Amino acid sequence: MFVCCGLVTLDVLQVVERLPAPDEKVVATDLEVGFGGPAANAAATAVALGVRARLVTALGSGPVADLVRSGLRDAGVELVDLLEGAPGTPAVSTVLVTRATGERAVVSVNATGVGDLAGRVRALADATLAGASVLLLDGHHLGAAVALADRARSAGVTVVLDGGSWKPGLDELLALVDHAVLSGDFLLPSALVPDGVDDLGAVAALGPQLVARSAGSGPVPYLLADGTRGAVVPPPVPVDEVVDTLGAGDVLHGAYCAELVRGGSPVGALERAVQTATASVRHRGARSWSQLTPSAASGRERVTNRSPGDPDLGSVGVAP
Repeated sequence: MFVCCGLVTLDVLQVVERLPAPDEKVVATDLEVGFGGPAANAAATAVALGVRARLVTALGSGPVADLVRSGLRDAGVELVDLLEGAPGTPAVSTVLVTRATGERAVVSVNATGVGDLAGRVRALADATLAGASVLLLDGHHLGAAVALADRARSAGVTVVLDGGSWKPGLDELLALVDHAVLSGDFLLPSALVPDGVDDLGAVAALGPQLVARSAGSGPVPYLLADGTRGAVVPPPVPVDEVVDTLGAGDVLHGAYCAELVRGGSPVGALERAVQTATASVRHRGARSWSQLTPSAASGRERVTNRSPGDPDLGSVGVAP
């Protein structure tokens, strides 16, 4: 079992020939509306790869929330809604994808406006983590993330951080993280970077036993607790085969955690995850690659059928 805690959004994705200039309107060549967000996409990736996944997030009730909830259900992702029974509107992300390159521009309010959910997640932590071996946090809903990570560490659950960008308070969370897989945009405040220490080393000094950083199509360097350094080189993808880079990082994190759940080593999991994420850029969005893979479809069928021994979470706001 794989648990994700973090952001879910409603993504409105439009494909354009080029980004509009100021005061200019352009006509999109394609449109897609569906759920997104780093934690949600990572959970859906794991399900597509045959690993059962549970998403802890703040959704609430309302028309937009219902649309997102339906999408998660269709993707086979179990839901722990920290706003269960309360009105809520998930963040809406506007995504412009340039057709020729697959590059994207994103505007979103993220998780702003949602209060501290730490108390709610503490009440649900044991049931939420039941049967889990890996917990992924994306840094959103930080109070809830810290509370859940603390409980996970006590329960022997491996804690992984999707470090998309630095957020105030992440130093507290990093102290509870076993593996940190960062994006190229993740930069520590200068006060947390000792002289003569690179970014990977500075993050490792805060607690993680593995630190890796993705960099688009470039190599993914990593640092282990014993000082071992290396890099995973993605397979090449010709520029004219790149359809969409949106969500490739989310696929990376979901695939990485799925491999850990299966018992893979951190470096082996990173190698497999880089391959999966690279393959995903040949398809639109963060999930369409999995819909074209027969093994992914069969994996979804496996994980959406609970066995009789699985814990019943229906009383704590978890939707199958």
